Amino acid sequence: MHFLQPVMNGLYKTFIYENRWEWFLSGLGYTLLISLAAVLLGLIIGVLAALGKLSKFKPFKWLASLYVDVIRGTPTMVQILIIYYIIFQSVDLAPWIVGALGFAINSGAYIAEIVRGGILSIDKGQTEAGRSLGLTSSQTMINIIMPQTLKNILPALANEFIVLIKETAVIGMIEKIDLLGAAQRVQSLTFDYLYPLLGAAAIYYVVIKILSIGLNVIEMQLRKSDIR
Repeated sequence: MHFLQPVMNGLYKTFIYENRWEWFLSGLGYTLLISLAAVLLGLIIGVLAALGKLSKFKPFKWLASLYVDVIRGTPTMVQILIIYYIIFQSVDLAPWIVGALGFAINSGAYIAEIVRGGILSIDKGQTEAGRSLGLTSSQTMINIIMPQTLKNILPALANEFIVLIKETAVIGMIEKIDLLGAAQRVQSLTFDYLYPLLGAAAIYYVVIKILSIGLNVIEMQLRKSDIR
């Protein structure tokens, strides 16, 4: 049983000593908060960008296409560094808010393509039906097309939320407020990389597994409702 002693000591120094588990719990809270705020704001940005790419108004279409192309064509880390150290350097905002804004801008570009694909998947007859009922183009989009689109793209949006949870680890390289940041704080005190990183990885895995199971249940319920 002596081989377990180093493991127990490592776990003790990582989580138990000086209540360091509270750092991981706080980091997990910030990770989920940043991810949720980013995906909600990113959904708004993504819908606007998707409508822009589908718009017949050339400046709006060009601007939306440029935004999606630039964001999808540059690394997330570079974007976050620019937003954190350049754009919001002189602005007094909490680090998690800056992180949420940065990831929302990043996520919005990917959500835009998800939404655009969802809109294009709706049969054109739905639009024609709305117009035949006397609805304007915007009313048809809001009342008929978008509700069906959001239902169809919900699994993809859920996957984007899960991806965001993992990507927010980038914040730990700037401000040690998230889950990875908690692991780095412990590393700086224990000079041990193994247990803090494995602990953070295990927490990420458990949280994402729980979310994946929950989202799969929701998706199955939606499929049942589609059965006529």
